[in-house]
Amino acid sequence: MPGTAERRESRVAVARFLTAGFLALVLVATPVVFWIRAEAERHALANARDTTQRLADNVVGPLITTELLAGSPAALDVLDQRLAPWLTTGTVSRIKVWDEHGKVVYSDVKSLIGQQFEQEDWALKLLEGGPATATLETQLEEENLYEAGSGELVEVYVRSTSATGTPVIFETYTQGESVRREQHAVLMGMIPPMILSLAVLQLAQLLPAVRLARRIQGHQAMKSALLQYAVEASDHERQRVAGELHDEVIQDLSGLAYALESEERQGPRELVTVFRNARLMLQKTVRTLRAMTTELYPPDLEKSGLRASLLQLEAPLRERGISLRMELPERLVADRGRSALIYRVVREALTNATKHSSATAADVQITQSSRLTEIIISDNGRGFDPSQQTAEGHYGLRIIKDTIEHAGGSLEIRSAPGAGTRIRVTLSNNSTAGRTKPSPVSGRPTSRD
Repeated sequence: MPGTAERRESRVAVARFLTAGFLALVLVATPVVFWIRAEAERHALANARDTTQRLADNVVGPLITTELLAGSPAALDVLDQRLAPWLTTGTVSRIKVWDEHGKVVYSDVKSLIGQQFEQEDWALKLLEGGPATATLETQLEEENLYEAGSGELVEVYVRSTSATGTPVIFETYTQGESVRREQHAVLMGMIPPMILSLAVLQLAQLLPAVRLARRIQGHQAMKSALLQYAVEASDHERQRVAGELHDEVIQDLSGLAYALESEERQGPRELVTVFRNARLMLQKTVRTLRAMTTELYPPDLEKSGLRASLLQLEAPLRERGISLRMELPERLVADRGRSALIYRVVREALTNATKHSSATAADVQITQSSRLTEIIISDNGRGFDPSQQTAEGHYGLRIIKDTIEHAGGSLEIRSAPGAGTRIRVTLSNNSTAGRTKPSPVSGRPTSRD
């Protein structure tokens, strides 16, 4: 039913809205998560830098005496004892102290004490009062021989002052797992409320979206009803005009033609030619009017069948000297609503070819598969510009196009001035528009010239 199709369209629109909202949530949340992660790492490194600075100023600096700088074992043992709680609890993994010349004056790895390394620019700037640094990375430098293979480590360099007043560089390494744990804790603390807030926002927008979809659905239903009413009103008006022509005008003209034929036989001999010419003109007019009634009012499709009704469209074209070739499938399946729509499309296209295109030949092809019915109507007339909405004689096709699109099909018009016209219509065989019990129309393929 049409209502089912409209509800389905509404559900599809809401589903698309929810999908777009979910994608927007992901697009918004992803960079925020990375930003939170980076900020958590920055915060953890800042904490490590502050902790190392306090350790250097309050514990290590006062014990960097002249004796320790000279390599005194006793001074080194005192510093080992003071730093042992930090090393044994895992707060710090490795400690090094460098003098201003790049010499390691203390390390928990005794073999490093006394080694000399070239001072880099960052170390010189740090000694001159530059900012302390803290990084999280895998250690691969020459002086990190004992840290290699330990995975990610937090490396901190701070400037401090020895007991002699000379500047020294205090270096520590800690396991990177502490930073990752802090990152994870921050993320788990911030992501759930953020996701919940975005989800609430999405749900808050869902109700207006559903209302909007239903409002659009109502407008579409109203538009479809108006289009259907326009088509039905057009058919009723055609039926009324055809009835008046048949019952009054054609009967009167036929009676007049019989009267002229009688006068032609019995009247004065000098007027025989006049009566004959008048009778022939009237008979031609009657034939034209009868063809017009066929065009105006379609046959009973349920009684005659779609194939027979389509074949009846040939007569008006023959009257105007237009050849018609029509190809129908061996078995054409169409319900009542679709049969009427197919007939209207073919009739409207052939009427335009007859009255407006000056065509001398037309072609109708209907093919059908399990899913689609395709109709192609072409003529060799003068053509027109489809972009001109006011093109003469094509208002009916525009109405039918809207009706076809509502039924889930499509209508395509290809034409150009001097190049004829080609109309292609596709209809879904499982469309819900106008659903009734299918009434197959069978017959052999027909080809007429």
